[in-house]
Amino acid sequence: MRLREPAVLALLLGAVLAVTGAVAAPTWADDRGVVVVRTVEVADPGNPSVGVVPFTDAIYASCADAPTSGPACQAIGAVDHRYGIGQLEVTVEQWVTFLNTVDPSGRNPHRLWTRSQSPTAWPEYGQVARRAEAGDGEHYRVASRAWADKPYGFATFLSAARFVNALDNGEVLRKREAVRGGFHYATYVVRLSPRTERGMYDLRNPATTRTRHRGFVVPSQDEWVKAAYFDPSGGGTLSYWKYPTNPGVFGDGSATAPNPTELGYSTGDVVNAGDQPLAGFHQSGVPAPSWCPAAAQVPGGCSTTNPFGMGPKAYTKAFVGGLGTVGQARTPSPWGTLDQGGNAVEWTDTITPPPSGRDQGRVWRRLHGGVANAPAYQMWPSAIGLQPQDNAFFARTYPWLGIRVGVIGDPRG
Repeated sequence: MRLREPAVLALLLGAVLAVTGAVAAPTWADDRGVVVVRTVEVADPGNPSVGVVPFTDAIYASCADAPTSGPACQAIGAVDHRYGIGQLEVTVEQWVTFLNTVDPSGRNPHRLWTRSQSPTAWPEYGQVARRAEAGDGEHYRVASRAWADKPYGFATFLSAARFVNALDNGEVLRKREAVRGGFHYATYVVRLSPRTERGMYDLRNPATTRTRHRGFVVPSQDEWVKAAYFDPSGGGTLSYWKYPTNPGVFGDGSATAPNPTELGYSTGDVVNAGDQPLAGFHQSGVPAPSWCPAAAQVPGGCSTTNPFGMGPKAYTKAFVGGLGTVGQARTPSPWGTLDQGGNAVEWTDTITPPPSGRDQGRVWRRLHGGVANAPAYQMWPSAIGLQPQDNAFFARTYPWLGIRVGVIGDPRG
């Protein structure tokens, strides 16, 4: 494979390596379809699972130990292979690079962009602007510089799978490995491919699963859970933490939850990083972490203007909680990931039965991670949420649905 490394890519990679394991995430300059993905290694294959009853404050050595009344217990967290998982969530800047690569004409054939993502239609949450009058590969742009390093928040599983396919079909220009603070990192510089229909996931099949044994993936539920909670040193309870930020104590409600982030009002940067452990969630009795882009701080901006025609009172009640800059909460999981607790809830590729038992032709997948506007219990291992993979309504109205990339084997091929 021919490696291409112009000077800008060398500078990009140098910047990434300089901060690997540090607290703040760099943003990536767009070198025509190039993104940088930093992963952490998750080792100890063959780790034990634990049993959880959905949204309850407990874990069990096995489901045989769980209560038999109420929701059924599920075993989660066991993984039989080494893998990588994104240290950070996919950012708006990375997503815009993807959009301009896979939709250079700006025609939006796969509906990867909706009006509610526009900063004009939705000043508070609009992350991506689309310009009809622009050159090929330039129709999409980050709404404002402050949005560049925030998690992309309007993902469906299908759009997450297309992002991964663009990575998997792309060209790995460079890979660097490093060990810092006891964590193992791999940083990939990838030129994205415009081909997204087939790759790691074959989107002609609605219930697609992984089609390759190595490459970039959307993490499975077990891979996601292990990276967030399983402590290889045996800490926590049954070697699992209660939060992706700290061991906590099962059964104490939110008493040992991390501290909530506070965000700079104009930037969305975390301003209380010293309050460790820390996560972007809505603690009871404390305002949710929120911010308003500087350009939207005008009458009728963040407090009222929205694409749904909601009045100010209803709107401010329904939409609280803003996505903070990736990585700035600083608190690592047992494997070195950041922001698996709070900020944006994240898709996995695990297919699950629908809650009603009737799929009605739809495919449901698991999500994890807590949300900036949700309480601490959403960060527990038992918070095994699920949604239809193609929920267009959520993709337009719920700006906290994110993506974290995984890696199995060596994606360089």
